[in-house]
Amino acid sequence: MVLDDGQERLGIVIVDSCMLPCPFVDEVKQLASGRTNIRPDRMLIAATHTHTAPSVMGCLGTGVDVTYLPYLRERIAQSLVSAEANLESAKVGWAVGDAAQYTALRRWIRRPDRIGMDPFGNPTVRANMHAGSNWDDVVGHSGPEDPDLSLISIQAADGRPIAVLANFSMHYFGDAALSADYFGLFCERLKTRLAEDTGAGASHSPFVGIMSHGCSGDIWRVDYAQPPESRLNVSIEDYVDQLLQIALNAQASIEYRDDVDLAMDEMRMRLNYRVPDNQRLQWARQIVEAMGDREPKNTTEVYAREQIILHELQSTEIVVQALRIGDIGIATTPNETYALTGLKIKLQSPLEKTMVIELANGGDGYIPPPEQHHLGGYNTWPARSAGLEVQAEPKITATALQLLANVVQRSQRVYRQSQGPASSALSRAKPIAYWRLGEFSGPTAADHSGHQRQAWYELGVVFFLEGPLSSQFCTGNETNRCAHFAGGRLRARIPELDKQYSISLWFWNGMPTDGRDVSGWMISRGRDHGLSPHSEHVGIGGSARASGKLIFLQGGELATDRLLAGPTSIPRWSWNHLVLVRDHDIVRIYLNGQSTPEIEANVSVRFPTTFDQFFFGGRSDRIANWEGRLDEIAVFDQILSAEEVAQLFAD
Repeated sequence: MVLDDGQERLGIVIVDSCMLPCPFVDEVKQLASGRTNIRPDRMLIAATHTHTAPSVMGCLGTGVDVTYLPYLRERIAQSLVSAEANLESAKVGWAVGDAAQYTALRRWIRRPDRIGMDPFGNPTVRANMHAGSNWDDVVGHSGPEDPDLSLISIQAADGRPIAVLANFSMHYFGDAALSADYFGLFCERLKTRLAEDTGAGASHSPFVGIMSHGCSGDIWRVDYAQPPESRLNVSIEDYVDQLLQIALNAQASIEYRDDVDLAMDEMRMRLNYRVPDNQRLQWARQIVEAMGDREPKNTTEVYAREQIILHELQSTEIVVQALRIGDIGIATTPNETYALTGLKIKLQSPLEKTMVIELANGGDGYIPPPEQHHLGGYNTWPARSAGLEVQAEPKITATALQLLANVVQRSQRVYRQSQGPASSALSRAKPIAYWRLGEFSGPTAADHSGHQRQAWYELGVVFFLEGPLSSQFCTGNETNRCAHFAGGRLRARIPELDKQYSISLWFWNGMPTDGRDVSGWMISRGRDHGLSPHSEHVGIGGSARASGKLIFLQGGELATDRLLAGPTSIPRWSWNHLVLVRDHDIVRIYLNGQSTPEIEANVSVRFPTTFDQFFFGGRSDRIANWEGRLDEIAVFDQILSAEEVAQLFAD
């Protein structure tokens, strides 16, 4: 596609390739700029990430197909020449279809007792691709998905379709040995359908359909949260036809404009690689020396060679871009980018209509959000496929947002979850702290009570997953968001609470109840170390006692008569509401708005002044931390009655 408003001329090329290295893309831009009136910094060139194309970039044991590079370089440049030659008056529009059924998280968090080994011989893999195919090994997703199928549609003045640039976050489908995958098939079938629907003839330049790659680093088509018999099982043809119908339905709603202007900006920035330390470098050199001149044969050899390459390179230059077509924005990353990063950019962009194209202007590997590095896995193993510094993702995200602000000359939006009837009810109950846990990242959890009692996330928490009751906690079609705890906790200090308080929260347990003595602890009050008879804890029982049921413990020892249990079995992977009420020496714990407490007992306790810390997602002594999601945590300096508890659940 080439676009021109009389002042700016922009070129967009989407290439059916797995990854395009930045130096190669720069060569193409220089070649094309010599044949067109398009500046190199006004060209966006991105890969679709088909896994079945000739290799353009050396990585992970695969070399470059040197006979293919000259051909591809020429074809990309020629595509811009041809598009420029076909410029005509046009109008543009935007639409978004919901394709949630056709995309899902492929990166899942493993159980703490099922940690895998990395290629360097270390047990670091808390999360990995496709781990969710075995439910017994995992506790839940490691992040959100992005269901949007976005379209920029361009028509001639008479309504004839000229081009559609689609964008979707699904990694790849998998097709024949040499294939443009679902990206290419979508383009061809879109061309056929639009020609049929409009009766466009051969007297004009051919319609161009384009499917660009959204933020798909942790995304695939199979939803492992579904039972095996319910998972999507279609051919690539059926998959494309169903996506295509969503796109066409969305396109039918577009209102086109011809009074648009263009703007584009880019930033080149240097980022460091995560280079090996001396011990790992020595390990790698020994392995590579033993290989001699042959190619790697296994994962260990692949990553050993990559360590030497990263050591030699040390850093690299990347390109980030933003462009504007009227009130439509496009941001780019040169990486395999997680869906969360795409959502960060879209929801904070100054342009409400924004798509994010990944693997654009370079192939600089995965950029997990920083908290994901703590969980390890293939996407974090240092190599050219995932070697950028830990802070690469926030730096690239911030740069993309700044560039979007530049092209629209307006500040980025501030994202804040909307307040639906359930969150309004919690606020009306006047909590002294209310953490909605809808952050994009840590370390701070914002207090929505108005009392400025921020809480703090520890390592081992991931963000922006789907929370409970979106229609009740948010407005419109917004998704309620929550945090998933995978070994980390949320810490808060509330010094004024003594022995009269209530805590309301929603919880979702990901741990099998036979996995360990206690499935996990949700609420804990005490000090940040050691055991104390004055601490108290709420969790879900495991193999030792009260399997799958709410438990309350005073002190730290399970084998005491101070462990109390409720009667109700709580299904794994389900949202539930809990309220803990401490009324002097009486403890009541309510489940899902029931008027009768699950647990009620006289539990005498003295809280020293040093016991002003609350922990959510783990115990104060870090034993059996929570493995699952928490959301909408509200703390009250008052006793909630059974009626008030029921009302919070009902609202």
